[in-house]
Amino acid sequence: MEHSGSIPANPRPPARPLRTPSRSTVSLSEPANDGLPGFVAQIIGSIPAMSYGEERIRFLLDRLGHVDSNDRAQLRIFFNSLVSRMATVGASDMDMGGESSNGHIWFRSDGDKKPGEGLPRLSTDESALVILNLLGATALESLFSWRAADFSHEIPGEPGERRRRFRASAYMEMGNLALNMRSIQDSLFPLNSLGFHPAIERGLMFSHERDGLTLVTGVTGSGKSSTLDAIVDANNADFHGHIVVVGKPIEYMHASKKCIVRHREVGQDVPSFKDGIVQALRQDPDIVVIGEMRDPETISSAIEITDSGHKVFSTLHTSSAVESIDRIVGEYPPNEQDRVRNRLADTLRCIISQKLAPKRGGGRVLAKEVLWVTPSARAAIKNDNSGEIYQMMWEGWGQGQITLEQDLFRLMRQGLITPETAMSYANNKRRFMQLAK
Repeated sequence: MEHSGSIPANPRPPARPLRTPSRSTVSLSEPANDGLPGFVAQIIGSIPAMSYGEERIRFLLDRLGHVDSNDRAQLRIFFNSLVSRMATVGASDMDMGGESSNGHIWFRSDGDKKPGEGLPRLSTDESALVILNLLGATALESLFSWRAADFSHEIPGEPGERRRRFRASAYMEMGNLALNMRSIQDSLFPLNSLGFHPAIERGLMFSHERDGLTLVTGVTGSGKSSTLDAIVDANNADFHGHIVVVGKPIEYMHASKKCIVRHREVGQDVPSFKDGIVQALRQDPDIVVIGEMRDPETISSAIEITDSGHKVFSTLHTSSAVESIDRIVGEYPPNEQDRVRNRLADTLRCIISQKLAPKRGGGRVLAKEVLWVTPSARAAIKNDNSGEIYQMMWEGWGQGQITLEQDLFRLMRQGLITPETAMSYANNKRRFMQLAK
């Protein structure tokens, strides 16, 4: 087997060699000083000296497969205790594993990522065992074939409360295993609390606009999922119908209200986003929510189901409305781009591009850009006139449109963010300076 070439971190002092015939299980539940079950040190002490990269990960996985289920449950409890710290420190994300973590558990709070205090430091092998203990068969297959695995994780809530859910990504880093956990908000923002113009709020509702594609865009950590969930929840309480959510992983679980809300997780319930979209056509949906438009196949399927008369919502990792259009078209070969541009212009209804800016006094505040696709905007998309689209948003407040620079200026005037923050977060700094004069 080919080695990755990375040097493994020094494990803890070797424990007794692991004595486990393949048909038996390991049971050593007495916790170590750092809170890890005792079998962890036993497994690490048995790692062959020249085992690196994937070979080392597979060895750990094989040994973990022989561990008693009660002891594996203790390892999961240890991990859940780390995850629970996220709520204590108000963190949106937790990172662990790999050499780059320096053994720390890292948390992102108010936009800053720092090592957590008062937590055990874990070697790369200890972290790998903790992470492997979370992964099911589908996630393991993805990890070894794609070198990453996206999955969801739950921990029990307090009595009478919902279980807390997390979006997780396990991945390889220089031959070691690392993990990011993103906390999924257990409560939803009301749609009317997000500051959209009434015309845009109406357009997002199925009872007012029964078809068309709406995109919520932004970089990682910009609150796209929270905005999308607010839109789904508003529709769920507004009309009697059927909403299908296709995600990888599924994040917030919507309780059915006036609508029946189906959740289909890619990898668990359906092989791919494209398959989930195609299958939805036969499931009588009114609204289809696509977790992310990642590739041309998903984009084409999203446009196709919108073309068939459905209302579709999705997300994209772009920082502006114009960039979103260019990104979608740019996913296709040059000889197909005119066709895609025309289809997109006919199906697109709205693009919401957003950022979470640091708020005065702590916390973060939503800054957003909104394009509502009017006949003029539709013509500009078909004619590939990106500059015209920005100007339409600049002048389109009466239709609910706004540029990111105008919204940042509004937040600055209200005293919610500093002038320095507003300038830093602006996409078009020249336009922002025109407002700030």
